[in-house]
Amino acid sequence: QLQLVESGGGLVQPGGSLRLSCAASGFTLNYSAIGWFRQAPGKEREGVSCISRTNSTNYADSVKGRFTISRDNAKNTVYLQMNSLKPEDTAIYYCARRPAYCSASMEYYGWGQGTQVTVSS
Repeated sequence: QLQLVESGGGLVQPGGSLRLSCAASGFTLNYSAIGWFRQAPGKEREGVSCISRTNSTNYADSVKGRFTISRDNAKNTVYLQMNSLKPEDTAIYYCARRPAYCSASMEYYGWGQGTQVTVSS
């Protein structure tokens, strides 16, 4: 079964850090672009970051300079390092894939179940 599984969410104080993981099973993610998305209560899902098969990366303006996406092909996992977290980063975070290169559209598939990130004092 081809799937992506997110983990690493939790409760953190403003200014804190978390590292999210997106682990692939049933396929090798080397040839995929992997995107991170988030959805806050009452809001639409939005793109956060993406890494292509060639390791090109992009970020939403709201997270630039604070979040870093990376991949470890040996572990078949993509990470999202989140630093200087703000209350407005609170959301369910999802990962998904598409062939090779990132896209500004939401044309990704294989969505995981998500991991909750809550930033609160």
